[in-house]
Amino acid sequence: MHYLDLYNSGELLRRVKAAYVRLRSCDLCPHDCRVNRLAGETGVCRSGAHAKVASTNVHRGEEPPISGSHGSGTIFFSNCNLACRFCQNFPISQFGNGEEMTTRELASRMMKLQRQRVHNINLVTPSHFLPQFLAAFYLAVKEGFRLPVVWNSNGYERVDALELLDGVVDIFLPDMKYAADEPAMNFSSAPNYRKINRPAVKEMLRQVGHLQLDGEGIAMRGLIIRHLVLPEGNDGSRETLRWIADNLGRETHISLMRQFFPAHLAAGTPGIDRKISDEEYEEAVAALEESGLENGWVQE
Repeated sequence: MHYLDLYNSGELLRRVKAAYVRLRSCDLCPHDCRVNRLAGETGVCRSGAHAKVASTNVHRGEEPPISGSHGSGTIFFSNCNLACRFCQNFPISQFGNGEEMTTRELASRMMKLQRQRVHNINLVTPSHFLPQFLAAFYLAVKEGFRLPVVWNSNGYERVDALELLDGVVDIFLPDMKYAADEPAMNFSSAPNYRKINRPAVKEMLRQVGHLQLDGEGIAMRGLIIRHLVLPEGNDGSRETLRWIADNLGRETHISLMRQFFPAHLAAGTPGIDRKISDEEYEEAVAALEESGLENGWVQE
């Protein structure tokens, strides 16, 4: 069902209300903090009742079908439900740089980006502000918002929360960070990351299917998985890529990223305290080829 149908039927408003109810004892993400965010309490993500936004701008550095020729209308949300020791955006994700916004202000930012002729609205690290986004989206649709929505997340998500986005999000752009629990805990404070991440990505594929492009190569709908290669094999690339091929299909689009460097706390963390080597990235590319995943992007 398209989001205009959700809006016209009243289903979108019902989901907004259902999402806000969950903030009273927050269970939006796998940490299941159960704090009352509507009363100002905060949990792992350090976020309360209002969305907090670091920036809204036209961004041209995403995968080619996302950025296209006009750029992606990127909304960087502050804070995060993970604590990645290597996060390159740590002033935003870990230190919470940004400003709180009402849902109406957030809707206005979305409309402003649409007027700038971007290809999509790209929500970066949005999971902990899912209710606030849905409310802003409802207001924006009422005002004429019509762009595809990109859900650009760390992949540490609950399936029952993602279900609230069915028909709302057009393009899912999740991370698949780890294949094993030990590095997930050591480097991101993410218990059971693999057990949580894989069903979440399956749900994303169920909602939007494989990537679909328009005549100009711009993403209109579908799934793109990002996998960042880490030093010393801590990402579990070979196992993750094989799982994707076997469980999601070899037509799945993969963005295999090599831009890791020891940002934030990584320089003092054994196992991620250096850049990846050319050989480590080449091994990941070889694993990608061996898995039969031919769609996507590798980096020179």
